Amino acid sequence: MAGRAIDRLKKAANLKSTKKEVVLTNGDEFDFWSTPLTMAQREKANRDAKSDDINQFALQLLLSKATDESGGRLFSPGDLAALKNECRDDDLQKLMLAVIQEPEGEEEELDLKSSGKGS
Repeated sequence: MAGRAIDRLKKAANLKSTKKEVVLTNGDEFDFWSTPLTMAQREKANRDAKSDDINQFALQLLLSKATDESGGRLFSPGDLAALKNECRDDDLQKLMLAVIQEPEGEEEELDLKSSGKGS
């Protein structure tokens, strides 16, 4: 394969925003968009969490990465208290997990590739 290693890695990253769909506890569907997690975003969320609590880390990721279809942020830092105190924990956990998880299509594609090598 020709090309610089960094260029190959950047091309493979595919940091395009994907739609996330979460069914809330009341049955409503909550849609938002998010890009795959980069190391820089992980480091910033760790700093912003100001603790080793995984929930604080995931909440910071939700605040910074959940966007609408046009890329506008859905939540501001001022929403943190309302998210923690006025939303169901089950719903918040689903949203935070959706930000961290890879899109289903990419996982399936990776699984197919890895299973094909073993054949």
